[in-house]
Amino acid sequence: MIHQLTLLFIGGTEIIFVLFIVVLVFGADKLPEIARGLGKGMRQLKDATNDIKQEVTKSAKENNIIDTDVTKNINDEIKKVKDDLEDFTGSLKRNK
Repeated sequence: MIHQLTLLFIGGTEIIFVLFIVVLVFGADKLPEIARGLGKGMRQLKDATNDIKQEVTKSAKENNIIDTDVTKNINDEIKKVKDDLEDFTGSLKRNK
């Protein structure tokens, strides 16, 4: 059975076609430069979102808005359900 690469509901053929168009438009010389710029932009976005999360969490803890014990218990329960679901879906995938 052949599994196709899917990324954001785009198949492997579409990704190759888009990459081909990018090479035609920008040229092979500029691809590393473009990829580097995209990588830096994504890293900055990730760092900014992490900073915002930390500030919100810090502010909530200072104002006693977040009960860390309750959130920890909820996260533990979510992890248990997730593990159970993965075990269940794993057994389904093996039986195909």
